[in-house]
Amino acid sequence: MNVPADKYPIRGEIKWDAPLASLTSWRVGGRADCLYKPADLRDLQMFLQLELGKKPHLWVGLGSNLLVRDGGVRGTVVVPHGGLSALEREGGSIWAQAGVPCAKLARFAAHAGLQGGEFLAGIPGTVGGALAMNAGAFGGETWSLVRRVSVIDHNGSLKTLDASAFEIAYRQVRLKEARGPLWFVAAEFEFTAGEDPAVLRQRIRRLLAQRAESQPTGVASCGSVFRNPPGDHAGRLIEAAGLKGLRVGGAEVSEKHANFIINRGNATAHDIEALIKEIQARVESRFGVLLQPEVRIVGEPGVINEL
Repeated sequence: MNVPADKYPIRGEIKWDAPLASLTSWRVGGRADCLYKPADLRDLQMFLQLELGKKPHLWVGLGSNLLVRDGGVRGTVVVPHGGLSALEREGGSIWAQAGVPCAKLARFAAHAGLQGGEFLAGIPGTVGGALAMNAGAFGGETWSLVRRVSVIDHNGSLKTLDASAFEIAYRQVRLKEARGPLWFVAAEFEFTAGEDPAVLRQRIRRLLAQRAESQPTGVASCGSVFRNPPGDHAGRLIEAAGLKGLRVGGAEVSEKHANFIINRGNATAHDIEALIKEIQARVESRFGVLLQPEVRIVGEPGVINEL
């Protein structure tokens, strides 16, 4: 249900018992106790200052790299996409808020003749999610471009931190000094100025064509499921184990790229999680390598009916 505007003095959208499947790229998952979509950054600050805003938070961008279990999420899901959408250029830098899709940031930079962010077009998420996990594509990584970030705490207070305040690794980001829960709300990305926009746009088109040739597109998936182990590729190990086409319920290992699990249309989150575990077990049995999920698994298990 929707919340009366006079009960909570914010401009964003609040819903209770909200379905989440449509907000994830796998199109599976249960419901959230509360779903909040901020109108803008000031609205988010006000929300976090309310008693309602003190409940546990899960931030969801475009819902890629995320598996929401069938039992749903207790607490509040915050969706910055749409509300935190500002993009501003200053010289060779762009300030982008957390809800901006990475592909939009890539196109914005290219249009401005700013080079170095073309790989962002291949990241199927938002700036906030890319910052949180140092997302990458085509050999590039998000934090290679980050100069500073804006973060918000559970009281709605904002702080700007230099990139040097964080330890960055492959698909990992953490503060060097513990400060309590913080969420990324914006970042300044630094590019190389002076390139022909037409050349940059063409480069993006070539990268996206390359992705379409090697990865399943137009189907429900989360992107890469597992992190690449040191010195190897998760997809190679899964394929070498003979697991392409392996199914659990409506979930299937992609025939096009083995590090993708696709929803054939009737998968549950339980199907997908069970397939993830089966892949891990078989690859470890065959090669002695335990693959680590890149996808984040959240929420409560659903009730499984057994006949």
